[in-house]
Amino acid sequence: MDSIELLLDEASEQLLRRDWEALLAAGLPSRASHTSPHNRPHITLVAAPTITDGRDGQLGEGVGLPLAFGCSGILLFNAGRRGYVLARQVVCGAALVALHRRVHDVGQLEGPAGTTLPDAWVPHITLANAVPPERLADALAVLSTTMPEGQLVAMRRWDSHAKTVTALG
Repeated sequence: MDSIELLLDEASEQLLRRDWEALLAAGLPSRASHTSPHNRPHITLVAAPTITDGRDGQLGEGVGLPLAFGCSGILLFNAGRRGYVLARQVVCGAALVALHRRVHDVGQLEGPAGTTLPDAWVPHITLANAVPPERLADALAVLSTTMPEGQLVAMRRWDSHAKTVTALG
């Protein structure tokens, strides 16, 4: 899936990377195991099978970053027989909701992920994919109790086919 993503300030990113490392050190699934140079904590605004570069100019205009963000808890998404996706829940202020809607208003996308649609968006920062149900308590026990908060400082487009990122704005 291609995506449009928001990136975090350095301090917030490092706090989330510590969660990734704690999960990995405990022998649990973690985003830290993905060694791509593009793998960073982020908030997905939209995900779809293909997002072409034809929207980049419009998306980058007047983005209005930085924006404040905060997290308020842990989310679990059912990943079927693979287990659960473990994520930090992002609390949305009016400016973040407006930016999310603007990204969708730039143009139609075919097959966007339901959890990225306006009025159904579940903003989050993924910590781990495929956590087995019997290891959920272990995963929760190693996570920091500090809820990340800070600034969203950049927007990018991830092209999953070419494995590239393009800065927007």
